[in-house]
Amino acid sequence: MTEEGKRRSRQNAVRHGLTAETVIVALEDADDYAAFEMAVTANYDAQSAVERELVLRLASLLWRLRRATAIESGLFKIQARHLRQFRQRRQAQQARQKIIDSMYRDAVATEETMRENEDEITGSLDADPRSTAEPADQSDDLTRSFVRLSNLPTYPLDRLSRYEATLWRQACQILLTLRCLNQRKPWERPRLR
Repeated sequence: MTEEGKRRSRQNAVRHGLTAETVIVALEDADDYAAFEMAVTANYDAQSAVERELVLRLASLLWRLRRATAIESGLFKIQARHLRQFRQRRQAQQARQKIIDSMYRDAVATEETMRENEDEITGSLDADPRSTAEPADQSDDLTRSFVRLSNLPTYPLDRLSRYEATLWRQACQILLTLRCLNQRKPWERPRLR
């Protein structure tokens, strides 16, 4: 098969539009979704077109829940990066201020004090600013990140939480429907494990 054919076949699992079972965005792998969908459908012995559609919808919902978890993780990673950058800027600013203060003291100090401060300045320039950082408590950082994300004007965590709750509700409804369909004619179908 040619590379062009492989590229086109990868798009076979990509669905879009209002009636789509799922949307595979450019950032996701259609092959991963196809494998996930096959794994979910393998767990059910769909006896009718309706059951098959329900199982496919369930796979779509579970995929979207995975995506929501990845989005939440991504939001916290972005916030953690901002927190690290803020700390680095603050440490650099404190180091610059320390140098300025020392230089000011040197300008008005005696010769003996100047030598002591010169050693201090040289030491602070050679030191790695990350090594002078106070160790951050992970739970504090996570809490700060949560508060900052919660206070954003777009409320991404609230929106994501509502999205997840909607997906879980739909998934539970489908599971209940599949269970009811499976119990409808117990003598005609094998029991699900």
